[in-house]
Amino acid sequence: MERRVLTDAQWSRMEPHCLGKPGDLGWSGADNRLFVEAVLWIARTGSPWRDLPAAFGKWNSVYVRFRDWVRAGVFQGLFEACSDDPDLEYAMVDATVVKVHRHGQGAKGGRRAKP
Repeated sequence: MERRVLTDAQWSRMEPHCLGKPGDLGWSGADNRLFVEAVLWIARTGSPWRDLPAAFGKWNSVYVRFRDWVRAGVFQGLFEACSDDPDLEYAMVDATVVKVHRHGQGAKGGRRAKP
């Protein structure tokens, strides 16, 4: 069984906005859901495209398809399709304060000569 990021409900809302559906003119994507999962994997991990696992397909093909979808504005449509009902299950508020050492703040440091 494959582990998916998208639930079936999310995918059913996104699927009509994808390019390359069966019935569209021109090329049809082999598996649009797998492609969207690959893009989400890249976004989630922050890895370079060359590190995309082979289970998602050839990294260069996925990247070229991603670039085409960006130019066509498909991801904006996908975002709008899923953003009307936000899931706040993972929303967190963090009030942590991290103090930076004075050298990291640009303060003048170093040894000083005593008079």
